[in-house]
Amino acid sequence: MKRLHTLLLTLALAASGAAQAGKITIAAAADLKFALDEIVTVFKQANPGEEVGVIYGSSGKFHTQIQQNAPYDLYFSADIKYPQELAKKGLAASAVKPYAFGRIVLWSASLDASKMTLTSLTDPKITRIAIANPKHAPYGKRAEEALRSVGLWDKVQSKLVYGENIAHTAQFVQTGNAQAGIIALALAVNPELASKGGYWLIPDKLHQPLEQGYIITQRAADNPLAKRFADYMDGKAARAVMVKYGFGLPGEAASN
Repeated sequence: MKRLHTLLLTLALAASGAAQAGKITIAAAADLKFALDEIVTVFKQANPGEEVGVIYGSSGKFHTQIQQNAPYDLYFSADIKYPQELAKKGLAASAVKPYAFGRIVLWSASLDASKMTLTSLTDPKITRIAIANPKHAPYGKRAEEALRSVGLWDKVQSKLVYGENIAHTAQFVQTGNAQAGIIALALAVNPELASKGGYWLIPDKLHQPLEQGYIITQRAADNPLAKRFADYMDGKAARAVMVKYGFGLPGEAASN
């Protein structure tokens, strides 16, 4: 009888723990792929049983999907204007929080990009250049701004191939479908890409700042795990990972 009582108590505690375990789905800009994966892994180790799923893609497309009731609990955008617009429409359960400044680089897996500049893209030997689609990807928009700033947009536009997001753009270059590309520094410094190519940091004076921001969506207004993860992103451990992947932090971003 005592053993049965102990078994029932154990099952009750397990059921209680399962009931308390939280679950969130994060919509995140593709430039966060490596950094946020690392942050989530450490967060889950410190919070066993909690479910944190991340979907990576275009900030602009997520912005549209959230307005159509997509089931995202947090939204990390590569352009802070997107969560700001959602907040104005009453679709945020938190204030808009800046979390990083992104940088763009010229990257290649077949050429020594560290010795190149944007002008190098006019070389006739370079026939395909990958950038993210400027229509909905902030990194693509900044790539376009940089090329226009140096008077190259019209000269290289016929060579451009467009990725759905910045990770897709990097894949074009990594697989040889483009000889060079303008991608996120956060992707270029990851060992997976760093071992296959070099990069040239594009001066940020050539484009508008890539100020990135996030919100807890209205869907997660009563989800304590969403709040805990948001708080964790503001902590030292998460911020250190962001710096590791080349992001500037709010208040600490430096220009070149």
